[in-house]
Amino acid sequence: MARPGGFVGPVEHERTGRGVRAVFLGTHTPRLDDKGRLILPAKFRDELAGGVVITKGQERCLYVFPVAEFSRIAGQLREQPMTHKAARAYSRVFFASAHDEVPDKQGRVTIPAHLRQYAGLDRELVVIGASTRVEIWDKQAWETYLADSEEDFAGIEEGVLPGGL
Repeated sequence: MARPGGFVGPVEHERTGRGVRAVFLGTHTPRLDDKGRLILPAKFRDELAGGVVITKGQERCLYVFPVAEFSRIAGQLREQPMTHKAARAYSRVFFASAHDEVPDKQGRVTIPAHLRQYAGLDRELVVIGASTRVEIWDKQAWETYLADSEEDFAGIEEGVLPGGL
């Protein structure tokens, strides 16, 4: 059943000028296995089944993009002039740390050691839907981030959402 805003299912969808794009929602708490694999939350698997790109994110989490979304972002970064120092720096880290993979039949992806180290991932994880991407956090790091950012969250609505809620 459709909900307000065109959201229609477990992984919501956003209608854009270029078609329909997944909107990932929710918080999940899977574990990392001994081989560095993560079982993607069931509600995200269909949207990610065609392949993912995992890379470094801000605040020491990992970003997981469906291939089409990663390609869209890569296109935006390509449009930046090579003379733009911040764009060069961001692109270097974003692409150099990227790992692409197709989830296996159980919905598992391997998180490379360099990305597990960057995000401080142990066994206990938090996987969140963050609009057009999924984020992977160490459980303790996520809890600390939430506690530290709660007051900021309460005060930023007006600047982030023009016109407010």
